[in-house]
Amino acid sequence: MLDQLPVEIVERIVAKIPDTDLIAASKVDSVWWQEVRREAYKRWKFYTNTIRDIYWGIQSLREQFQKGDIDWIKYESYESVNDIFIKWMDRLTKDRLYIMEKMLRNGMVVDPQERETIESALSEHRWGGDPWGLGVK
Repeated sequence: MLDQLPVEIVERIVAKIPDTDLIAASKVDSVWWQEVRREAYKRWKFYTNTIRDIYWGIQSLREQFQKGDIDWIKYESYESVNDIFIKWMDRLTKDRLYIMEKMLRNGMVVDPQERETIESALSEHRWGGDPWGLGVK
């Protein structure tokens, strides 16, 4: 019995593991597998919400710029701010897809609709699609 960590300790450890090593920690035992799965879903949701917020921020900035409501920003500044947002969103999208793919490949996704969503997103990304419609190449 002393060779197992309490679940609370496992939760804290798993929360600190970087995305790239997260799924590997699931191989320890069933408690770790469950905690890694829970943490992976948590990170998936975090990335999704952050990407959504950035997307709407970009849309709002673009709309204000086109209306001329932003008088403090010049075209060059607008383009560089817009590019930074898009690059940030692209990085978060790659991180999210990485987590999704690892979850799928390691049997952590059981819902058929989630499986289909992941496979579709991975396919779109592999073929160089622009899932946000922002003109990203």
